[in-house]
Amino acid sequence: MEQLAAAPGFWDDTSKAQNSMRELTALRDDVTIWQDVSSRLTDAQELATWEDEEFEAELTRDVKILSKMVAQLEFRAMFADRYDNENAILAIHAGAGGTEAQDWAQMLQRMFVRWANRHGFTVSIVDESPGDSAGIKSCLIELEGEYVYGRLKSERGVHRLVRISPYDSSSRRHTSFAKVEVWPNIQEDIKIEIDPNDLRVDRFRASGAGGQHVQKNETAVRLTHYPSGCVVSCQNQRSLTQNMDTAMKILKAQLFDIERRKQDAAIADLKGEDVDAGWGSQIRSYVLHPYKMVKDHRTKAESGNPTAVLDGDLDKFMEAYLTQNVTDNK
Repeated sequence: MEQLAAAPGFWDDTSKAQNSMRELTALRDDVTIWQDVSSRLTDAQELATWEDEEFEAELTRDVKILSKMVAQLEFRAMFADRYDNENAILAIHAGAGGTEAQDWAQMLQRMFVRWANRHGFTVSIVDESPGDSAGIKSCLIELEGEYVYGRLKSERGVHRLVRISPYDSSSRRHTSFAKVEVWPNIQEDIKIEIDPNDLRVDRFRASGAGGQHVQKNETAVRLTHYPSGCVVSCQNQRSLTQNMDTAMKILKAQLFDIERRKQDAAIADLKGEDVDAGWGSQIRSYVLHPYKMVKDHRTKAESGNPTAVLDGDLDKFMEAYLTQNVTDNK
């Protein structure tokens, strides 16, 4: 790949060249990690043969560093699916329950944004539908970073919240649901043909929550693909053209996912089962009253600190999901 990148005419096709360079960079990173481990192992083995106390402290330090590196490599090895190292598109939909469910959807949005910030990932809210009086009805988020889809695929499904509702004047306990969907944001040029006759394009004015900051021009766009039923909205860009390009990219990613699953049923469903955001279908429960607990119903992973989890501390649950997948596939 390095030889191809140095060949004349490599950059004639800019899009193809950028994809190749992205893959090359990832491969270089992988090779560098293993070369570093190999070099440190050789040095440590040599130190271990020297029966001299002055080298014991250095050897102990090297072993600690190697242990951390091996733990990181074990974690990376869990990302075995083809699209795990792609960026991700994440959607959140409030379930039934009005304001309470819409507030819960916004809490989940904040949770995922904070999780991404912890890891230094790039986050962009592509579209957001504000709630009637609080929260959000739905949102669409793009996330970019190392193995971001491989991590987030553990979050697809229904999330359940149990708490004393701040919107109930009688301070009663409420249960709310929201559905999370995740797709890999394929970096390569997706070969999906969309018949213009199958597509409805609606243009409207972008606005913030509560109708604030309404733009004078119709720059926001909503695409409805009749054959698949996919609907994509985008309003975070400044121009209609930019919003249209982003919306088409996301629509193609969704259609690519649908076609890929049709062609190869053996590959795991990337989007996850389409279930209603309601009772009996939740993958994880967040209980704030009468006790405090977050429990994943698939892996049995738990946390007694829901405040930390809702503040983005999700790695424990993601790692448990990945570990379970590795165990199940052995």
